[in-house]
Amino acid sequence: MSKPLPAPVVPAEAPVVKHLTIDEGSAGQRLDNFLLRELKGVPKTHVYRVIRAGEVRVNKGRASADTRLELGDVVRVPPVRLPERGAPAAVPAREFPVVFEDDHLLIVNKPAGVAVHGGSGVSFGVIEQLRQSRPQAKFLELVHRLDKETSGLLLIAKKRSALTHLQDQFRERETGKTYAALVWGAWPANKKVIDVALLKFTGGDGERWVRPVTSSHDPQADQAKRSISLVRLAELCGACSLLDVTIKTGRTHQIRVHLAHEGHAIVGDPKYGDFEANHALARGASRFDRMFLHAKRLRFIHPSTGAEIDVSAPLPAECEQLLASLRQPAGQ
Repeated sequence: MSKPLPAPVVPAEAPVVKHLTIDEGSAGQRLDNFLLRELKGVPKTHVYRVIRAGEVRVNKGRASADTRLELGDVVRVPPVRLPERGAPAAVPAREFPVVFEDDHLLIVNKPAGVAVHGGSGVSFGVIEQLRQSRPQAKFLELVHRLDKETSGLLLIAKKRSALTHLQDQFRERETGKTYAALVWGAWPANKKVIDVALLKFTGGDGERWVRPVTSSHDPQADQAKRSISLVRLAELCGACSLLDVTIKTGRTHQIRVHLAHEGHAIVGDPKYGDFEANHALARGASRFDRMFLHAKRLRFIHPSTGAEIDVSAPLPAECEQLLASLRQPAGQ
């Protein structure tokens, strides 16, 4: 009896030249950033190599990596073999509470425990779910970030022109973001400014961490970035203090590390907090098991109208309930 013939091997589809027309969602973007997005998984070095070699053309002419693409431009993308990837995780369509929206931007009230975007072990976040729920939207991009554990106002651009305008605003002067933070202990009312440089690093656990750098003799002092937080004591709540924190710089984990550095970690902070106190609170009568950090107010200039936008989001119910229990006199 003859053996069955082996199944034929089907060769992978050979890469071909592509001609991509720039739409509203990509207009204004640098050529290198556009290609890195279109050729996900291709090493950056290869992308820059084909640009330098003249294999990438814009309107049939050579272009440099920093060329700004305009609406209607035609980009020639040379044959590039993309790495094989497994099927991506299904992204559920989800809307979030809308605080403000027009043709240029969208502001939502993000719940705690939801990442703003996929990555670092997270398959998807707010932005991917919004894109799934709004398939007609040509452009949706995050203007800034919030930690997964942080709730509150999240600004999203609906046009690339709005994205670049808003990011420039925040980069030049981060004065429009105010957070509500509940910290352990009695915050001194006269402590109003924290001006401590911060340094990002990867720990032995592979996690991203941030530490304060307080001395010029620190071996990594030249790598740290100046970071400024303005703090106002809003209320003393039993063994805790409710603070309003306005950031003048937008560093990773800035508020969390600044407050912990001052000896008053944020209640429920799983990374820089008081782990025993957090555990006791989660197991106690209040059952509070999240980080008490909420982006409560956002102020900026509208990228199109020039009007000042000033929006706020009330504290989530679980935060209000915790405050109520802390305000209650002992024994009641």
